[in-house]
Amino acid sequence: MTVLVCSDLDRTLIYSTAAFHLSGPDETMPRLLCVEFYQGAPLSYLTETAARTLEALSEAATFVPSTTRTPEQYRRVRLLEKPPPYAICANGGHLLVDGEDDPEWAASVRRRVSDECAPLAEVERHLVDVSGDFVLKRRSASGLFAYTVVDRAALPSGWTDDLTGWCAERGWRTSLQGRKVYCLPTGLTKAAAAAEVARRTGASRTLAAGDSLLDVELLEAADASVRPAHGELHDTGWTSPVTAVTAARGIAAGQEIAGWLLERAVAA
Repeated sequence: MTVLVCSDLDRTLIYSTAAFHLSGPDETMPRLLCVEFYQGAPLSYLTETAARTLEALSEAATFVPSTTRTPEQYRRVRLLEKPPPYAICANGGHLLVDGEDDPEWAASVRRRVSDECAPLAEVERHLVDVSGDFVLKRRSASGLFAYTVVDRAALPSGWTDDLTGWCAERGWRTSLQGRKVYCLPTGLTKAAAAAEVARRTGASRTLAAGDSLLDVELLEAADASVRPAHGELHDTGWTSPVTAVTAARGIAAGQEIAGWLLERAVAA
């Protein structure tokens, strides 16, 4: 049986120092491995136990990192000794095969998205119109979606809800993750790309992990899935019949998720 394992990265498997949620005496802290540098500085980590578990997982199943990061942002992450054969980037807008973008997949996604929702330029203009001092940066990703970096403490009450309503009327959706507010076409999903990988690999069982509203379709489409006890899904109380929840939070949840995925991949 071929098992496909699709997992989100940020705040699911890998963590910045702000998201560790570690407590207790210093001498009890886990050993950590840095898996991403940005502009020469360490940025993202996982526990050494999680790193070893993911190496075993990549041997037991087809492991597919599934992220909202652009391909350029994803390539900064060195999660495994040997890069996985597939990776889902830009929330399903790009499918990397042996590290290279699959142009046919990217083109098909753009055609489908352009037929189903308002253009990106309209969303970008609206973000300019509703921005204030609390918006620190505005960015677009792969020409597919937009996001802002905000000061969470200064974010006006109801701003995200108003943006969500405006986007919904135009075939877009929002997701608040840490300091980033994402605006994405509704049809841009990791689940669609995961289904394509399953078709190519002949996978008969799929496992998944994720922490945000952008992971919902992926978690629901899997035979079994898991989310951490933190993040956007946890804050909204989201559940599904096929989705387990970790006991731990923060980087310890990442280690728990890796173990959960490996145990079920081996069992399958």
